[in-house]
Amino acid sequence: MFKSLRNVEETKINHSGRSHVGETMQLEGDLKTSGSVDIAGLINGNMFVGETTITETGSVRGTIEARVIEINGHIEGKISADLVIVGKTAVIKGDIFFKESLKTEEGADIDGYIKRMNNGKSNTEEDIAIEEIVERVDPAKKQKPIHVVQQKKAV
Repeated sequence: MFKSLRNVEETKINHSGRSHVGETMQLEGDLKTSGSVDIAGLINGNMFVGETTITETGSVRGTIEARVIEINGHIEGKISADLVIVGKTAVIKGDIFFKESLKTEEGADIDGYIKRMNNGKSNTEEDIAIEEIVERVDPAKKQKPIHVVQQKKAV
């Protein structure tokens, strides 16, 4: 009456946590995973991933948010990550926002803004030093400018 489940073969799951979008694959839509994704094909959509590598043949048109991203292919869109690695074959048309570090190789083509995001530190030592300098300047005690008048003699 009831089937025994003991004789059923267990399917093995890839425990590496890495997914792969092959060179011949094109994905339309958003990609979300807490794991890692290697992109060798085309993604037309946003990516929200743990880690990703865009190979030389890989291309993404959309926003990418990740902890770690390595770029060797083409990206058209905003990039936000803790660690960004830009290879020499990378072509990026969009802004790059990073928290921890940005590494670029000579030859990479970047057309966009690069900005370090605030990583939770309220004031760095440099910010505090600048604030102290600004506070020392008292507008009431400002010296009046000295005007120098030069006269030229007619010859």
